[in-house]
Amino acid sequence: MLLQHSLPPQRRHACFSTSRQSVNARVSHVLRSTSSTVEAGPAEPKAEKPKKQKGEKQPQQKGGKPAQSASSPEEVRAVRLQKVEELRGQGQEPYAYRFDRTHFTTELQEQFSALENGAHDESGAVVSVAGRVVAKRVMGKLAFLSLRDDKGQIQLYIEKAGLEAQQPGGFDLVKGLVDVGDIVGCTGGLKRTDKGELSVMATGLQVLTKSLQPLPDKWHGLADVEKRYRQRYLDMIMAAEVRDTFRARSKIISCIRRQLEDRGFLEVETPVLESVAGGADARPFRTFHNTLRRDFTLRIATELHLKRLVVGGFERVFELGRIFRNEGVSSRHNPEFTSVEIYQAYADYSDMMALTEDLVRACALAVKGTTQINYQGVDIDFGKPFRRASMAELVKEAAPGLDFEALMAAGREAAAAGGPEAAAAVLTQAKQDAEAVLQAHENKDVRKFISKVRSAPSLGHLLNEMFEALAEGGLQQPTFVTEHPVEISPLAKPHRAKPGVTERFELFIYGREHANAFSELTDAVEQRVRFEEQVARHNRAFEERKQARAAAGEGGEAAEEAEEDYEVAVDYDFIAALEHGLPPTGGLGIGVDRLVMMLTDSPSIRDVIAFPLMK
Repeated sequence: MLLQHSLPPQRRHACFSTSRQSVNARVSHVLRSTSSTVEAGPAEPKAEKPKKQKGEKQPQQKGGKPAQSASSPEEVRAVRLQKVEELRGQGQEPYAYRFDRTHFTTELQEQFSALENGAHDESGAVVSVAGRVVAKRVMGKLAFLSLRDDKGQIQLYIEKAGLEAQQPGGFDLVKGLVDVGDIVGCTGGLKRTDKGELSVMATGLQVLTKSLQPLPDKWHGLADVEKRYRQRYLDMIMAAEVRDTFRARSKIISCIRRQLEDRGFLEVETPVLESVAGGADARPFRTFHNTLRRDFTLRIATELHLKRLVVGGFERVFELGRIFRNEGVSSRHNPEFTSVEIYQAYADYSDMMALTEDLVRACALAVKGTTQINYQGVDIDFGKPFRRASMAELVKEAAPGLDFEALMAAGREAAAAGGPEAAAAVLTQAKQDAEAVLQAHENKDVRKFISKVRSAPSLGHLLNEMFEALAEGGLQQPTFVTEHPVEISPLAKPHRAKPGVTERFELFIYGREHANAFSELTDAVEQRVRFEEQVARHNRAFEERKQARAAAGEGGEAAEEAEEDYEVAVDYDFIAALEHGLPPTGGLGIGVDRLVMMLTDSPSIRDVIAFPLMK
């Protein structure tokens, strides 16, 4: 299935319309303008910018704001294509094969930090740097280029006499054929200007890649949020904080991997294409294998295959990988996302709690250097032991009149004494009490849960709906929510001391789920029963909705809603694996994207996925 949208190689202004002749007619004018004294590139807040020279003025609009370029992207591209041909005409390849770089810019900044203002490096060292030109200024026989590489930024100080002595015609190259956005290599000695800017004094300069498209100007930047995500490479060029976010993401993934490997876990890989989607309750993407002539789904979790590996004798395994769920898109959800799932034999969910705290704390230290962070204005402390509270306790805190531990005990007693009808009466009364609480709530988003409360098929489902409505959003500090109902936890062991709930926890931070873990269910017979009940309940509801729509003769939007329904099936091969024996096992899943959001103070999941899915 095609999950990406292709973009044209160049984006035209919607209102721009011109002929090839009109473009060519203006090329000479644009060529003359490109050799002017100032060319602005993207802002770089974390690196030094070339100092403004005496007499230099930024082009102004009315009101004193910097002027934008009057040339269209098509015209700029036409000019730059001519420059490509000019470079080749001079015997220079504008798309080089390699360049011998001696230093990154930050290495030079550190190595020559003691060089005083106005001083030259007396050691005679010759360095070679390479990167993208992000600013350009030409004034008579002097030019300044700001060059940025993967590590930082440095100024290229280009005197006509100094460059021409080693590279005849080099200054004309800089002045007429080098543009902001080009990737260049430069060789020379070091000096620090009178104003304190460390600079490479160019004795050689080569265009390594001639850019054909202009960068957004530094005064206005890349303001279009949709364009930032669709053309992420521009977003990365323009904003240091964007690049820093993805460096932090890499650190977090490396930290998780290192922490687990240090504990003896083995990293493994499991299939993306599956015959039966399992391990989560989510709608899968479907695809078709032409050779095998059969349908497959993209995995919605890695859980069941990882457990098969534990059955096979690997006692500590984990997988960092992509998960695919054919569901909605929001600031917290992307149809493909990254998770880490971890399984440890002879452990339970309490061990997984300790591991989760260690992993989150280690990632915070790796990225922030501290366990005290601020996310979207809220101070969050990862240094203290995480709070632990049951789902029923948290609902009772939010609504003191709702005691689900007592309700679930009453339901069991009613079922034992009076059968299913008596248990149903307890559920009906609990629904009425829960609905009254929601009706009285001042928050309309909370009241939206009323329909879910009315349709809850069991006390366990009702408890979960009330937790999501009343308690979840208030969990700002790290909190392990424990003792989930059996009805919503088909893969978790029953609690060893409390009937009706399981040995499961979810980690919530800032009102969002970040991790999910169980004492894994190892009883193959009970697992079969739970799977079959879950599948029967899901498919029965699916058929009821389908029949209701057919009876109502609904089409259009209703038909589109119908496509959101999906059938599920039991993975009997997994049951067969369990019947061969799964040792006592603790399992844990952590959403990597949300953890990166938290540790980089990013409000949207799109900010931490390099190329998010777009409409």
